[in-house]
Amino acid sequence: MHQNQEFRFNEVLFEHRNKEYGAYVLRNESDRILTKALFIGVSLLAAVSITPVVINAFKTTPVADGGGYELPPPIIIHDYETPPTVVVPPKATQVPNTRTYDSTVPTPSSDAPDTNTEKIPDDAVAGLKNDFKADPAPQNTYVPTAPTIGTGPVINIAPPIVVPKEDPNVVVGSGELSQEAGFIGGIDAFRNKVMNNFDTSGLASDDVMKTTITFIVERDGSISAIKASGSDADFNNEAIRTIKSIKGKWIPGKNKKGESVRSYFKFPISMKLDN
Repeated sequence: MHQNQEFRFNEVLFEHRNKEYGAYVLRNESDRILTKALFIGVSLLAAVSITPVVINAFKTTPVADGGGYELPPPIIIHDYETPPTVVVPPKATQVPNTRTYDSTVPTPSSDAPDTNTEKIPDDAVAGLKNDFKADPAPQNTYVPTAPTIGTGPVINIAPPIVVPKEDPNVVVGSGELSQEAGFIGGIDAFRNKVMNNFDTSGLASDDVMKTTITFIVERDGSISAIKASGSDADFNNEAIRTIKSIKGKWIPGKNKKGESVRSYFKFPISMKLDN
């Protein structure tokens, strides 16, 4: 009755509709699908439950030993005594009866008896008593063997080359310079500074006044040891004053290695005064 009611309900529900639609088929076959799923589930559950029983049935049970096995007779180990080691004493070396003298040092004492001052023979050896009547001791003829000195290759070791240290205070000449010292800004800028700072008010001469200024350019760019070699002392003094008053750094000269060194610099000055 239930199936018939369900069938009639489906017919009414899908009346005038496409019955080939999947919902109509599923509603009609739902009972059959559920029944099939039930049987499959029960079958899988039964298979899982029976599998351990089948596995245990095919296992072989080890047979316990029921006895009857005889053990082999025990092996008896006898303790044998190790024979004692026979120690052979070394043969006593026969000491030859040689001529000896008493070499013991007597203990100092106030009541020590006088000892015999008999002369000791030259062929007697040191011993514990004086026995001058025995045979003379054999002479020692042992000669030490000279060591063998190999003749290997002779290596000539050259003495180390000592590089003399350059004195940092030495003033390098122009012939030893790779670059001469120069004023920062150029020599023309230095000459213009000299001319602008030179004071000729205290000088008087109709001739051309000349002098040569010599100074040392230090490695830090400063100058020192300023000298003038002109014939007029007043002109020389003013030239030295002018050089000292000029502000500015110098580029130090460089030696052949490219190192900054102290070097001389000459600067000639010639001037015609207008009176």
